[in-house]
Amino acid sequence: MNRAEIIAVCTSPGKGERKKDVGSGRLVENYGLEGDGHGGDWHRQVSLLAMESIDKMKAAGLDVGPGDFAENLTTRGIDLCHLPIGTRLKVGETALLEVTQIGKICHERCAIYYQAGDCVMPKEGIFAIVLKGGAVSRGDVIVLAEESASGEETL
Repeated sequence: MNRAEIIAVCTSPGKGERKKDVGSGRLVENYGLEGDGHGGDWHRQVSLLAMESIDKMKAAGLDVGPGDFAENLTTRGIDLCHLPIGTRLKVGETALLEVTQIGKICHERCAIYYQAGDCVMPKEGIFAIVLKGGAVSRGDVIVLAEESASGEETL
């Protein structure tokens, strides 16, 4: 894996809408990104999408960027959609996420789908829960974390 990092931290008041890159935020344990409509007591607290996936849509002629696919964290340098369920990711200094879902079923077509005839989030976006909260900012490194036999996280 190349150097994996956060490219954007995005939020919106509601679910399923484009999010705005706010540059930084706080991941809250058992909730999600503070102030984001995605947060709550469920398995899709935080959504992640790779910039490489967004670049595919740009290549298809769309004027899109971080947050346009309703993702909370836009990443670079990590193959998100091939991470197994249960993978733990250390984000920044202290935050710890656990992958809970790869892709999703879109019951309603989003604006991106109507513009491009396709959308990458259902196939290439992932979802996670927040096991340990902490600050998250553009430029933060993402590291695969492993659980030791004692139950503590190691890197």
